[in-house]
Amino acid sequence: MNSLTVRMARRSARHPWRALVGWLVFVALCLVVGGAVGTNEARTADYRVGEAGRAEAMAAEGGLERRSTEQVLISARSGTVDGPTAEAAARDLTARMRKLPEVADVAAPLWSDDGRILMVEVALKGEERDAGDKVDALMSQTSAVQESRPGLLLEQTGSPSTSKGVDQQRDDDLALSEKITLPVTLVTLMIVFGSVVMAAVPLLLALSSIAAAIGLSMVVSHLSPDVGVGTNVILMIGLAVGVDYTLFHLKREREERARSGGRLSTEALVELAAATSGRAVVVSGLAVAVSTATLYLASDVIFSSLATGTIVVTLVAVASSLTALPALLTVLGRRAERRARRRAEHGKPPRRPAREGTGRIWTALLRPAGRHPLATLCVPVLALLALALPLTGLKITEMSRDTHSREIPAMRVYDRLNEAFPEQRVTHDVVVRADAPRGREVTAALRELVRLTDKDPLFAGGSRIDTSADHRISVLRLRTPYLGNSPQARDSLAHLRDEYLPATVGRIAGAEYGVSGDVARYADYPAHQNSRIPLVLGALLLVTFAMTVYAFRSVVLGLIGVALNLLSAAAALGLLVLVFQGTWAEGLLGFTSTGSIGSRVPLFLFVILFGLSMDYQVFVVSRIREAVLAGVPTRQAVLDGIRTSASVVTSAAVVMTTVFVSFVLLHIIEMKQIGFVLASAVLLDAFVVRVMILPAALLLLGEATWWPSRPVPAESAEPATDVRGELPADVR
Repeated sequence: MNSLTVRMARRSARHPWRALVGWLVFVALCLVVGGAVGTNEARTADYRVGEAGRAEAMAAEGGLERRSTEQVLISARSGTVDGPTAEAAARDLTARMRKLPEVADVAAPLWSDDGRILMVEVALKGEERDAGDKVDALMSQTSAVQESRPGLLLEQTGSPSTSKGVDQQRDDDLALSEKITLPVTLVTLMIVFGSVVMAAVPLLLALSSIAAAIGLSMVVSHLSPDVGVGTNVILMIGLAVGVDYTLFHLKREREERARSGGRLSTEALVELAAATSGRAVVVSGLAVAVSTATLYLASDVIFSSLATGTIVVTLVAVASSLTALPALLTVLGRRAERRARRRAEHGKPPRRPAREGTGRIWTALLRPAGRHPLATLCVPVLALLALALPLTGLKITEMSRDTHSREIPAMRVYDRLNEAFPEQRVTHDVVVRADAPRGREVTAALRELVRLTDKDPLFAGGSRIDTSADHRISVLRLRTPYLGNSPQARDSLAHLRDEYLPATVGRIAGAEYGVSGDVARYADYPAHQNSRIPLVLGALLLVTFAMTVYAFRSVVLGLIGVALNLLSAAAALGLLVLVFQGTWAEGLLGFTSTGSIGSRVPLFLFVILFGLSMDYQVFVVSRIREAVLAGVPTRQAVLDGIRTSASVVTSAAVVMTTVFVSFVLLHIIEMKQIGFVLASAVLLDAFVVRVMILPAALLLLGEATWWPSRPVPAESAEPATDVRGELPADVR
């Protein structure tokens, strides 16, 4: 009763208003400091991986990096476009664009083969990552030309305008997600607690934790850059774990209050909850943080940003449950005590405390495990293995620009651009670095490369060869008339890397070369992730095992935890493949199937699920271990522990699932997949693994569950006392 969690709870309970004010000051300070230092956003160089990344680095070294471009399409609103009028509009637009400080160059207008569309391409200055901030200036000039020529239709697209549209759509989606998630979460908590006030406590603490984490993430971004999804992750994970941790603590405090029958003070009840559920929350939070930290091993700026957001908000949520929550419980408890005294003074009978019983439903659900543990273990395990079978057909790809929603105006213009100018669809950037005296040799080899690709129908011709000022770096851009995610585009990259480059540039002694561009990026990123998966998963399994052994001093429980997490993750991933790689659920979930799964989804699922599953594992097994320590036989402790914890675990799972399901409403296909797979995994873990498989396995193992240690029964240990010298409720 004198652990760190108890001491913190005791301090907050004795000075509740001081603790609450301190928490609010902490949240405000995080936001103020975060706003002052700002967010350090990832730069273009932070995204470079594989051969494409090396080629981009070489091009940047010579000042020949690819520039972000915007394309303006000029056509007739109806009928046939008037050539001179369209060309006059193009000249006006070109003159306006060239005056902008954001513009590096404007290419000569280009007519489509059918003569219906005139294109003006504008190259922007600076890095690709900064282009989205500059696109508004270009759009304003396009709008000005449009207003002066109402008979024409001017439409703008390009990577910057597409990124801007995606960001706006994501913000709108998140706003809708919040409108759905918060009310559903509040209703769920009201059902659990039967009180609006008590239901509001987890939600308010979770929201305050999210606010503090957003501010802290801005500060931490100066150590690990943010890729623009940090806030999304903080909202998703923060609401889930914030409500869960508070829910675990609140439920235990209410159980102790009901069991004490008014014999313990509010402060003593808060300490009892901190000694039990408080410890479980700390262990769970550390498990989530440490598990998520394995994402840093992926050596990828996106995963690092996801990990940073998750770790920060999880630790902040743990801190709120150790400080602000005990203070809130004390304030509410004292208010309830005052009401009880007033009722007694007026001769009214005391209110009956809320019953925290086990519930007939959970007793019935656990009956098969108690009577037939082997069958109860085998049937759901086989069912989850069946759900995992579609994993044999898993196809992982990098989600490209072609997968964005067509509700974004720039994407609809992008489709028109690809149709009218197929030769502009994809460009391979061939980058060569060699000693300056070999410059002519490099140029000759690149010209030979152009001649070879001219004979290949997968290519649509090359552009001029650009050479750096020191004559060490050369860049050749080769076009292919296929979409970046098409098999033909991937084949053209393979021909280039495996055949044409070794036969030309590869013969120059000492020359370094590589191919970059959209297709190369889409190919190299999944390959990079696949190469890191064994390391990340190995570390994840080791961390999960070690955390479980540390928490319960049991190697058997560590092995069970790893096995069950793998099983639920594999089943959820198999379900994801079944739903998103096919087309049958497109109308139901509002997506267009790419026939593949986003390259970041599987790894993110395993890491986050392993962390979140520890919440349930720690909470459930902690209740079982408490009973064993009190002298209850393991078999009875398993049934009682799961029966008493089942309602809070499933309530927490419903809240968490609601949060994740709301992300299925997003238009971004990869976010849809992440939301779906996490929601599926949490449901399977809470309702199948923790309620059926885990109790059956523990009942079959019996006392071997605790190997190599043996919990010391309460009879052989001196009972702990609470702050007033009274025995804790569970001992009395």
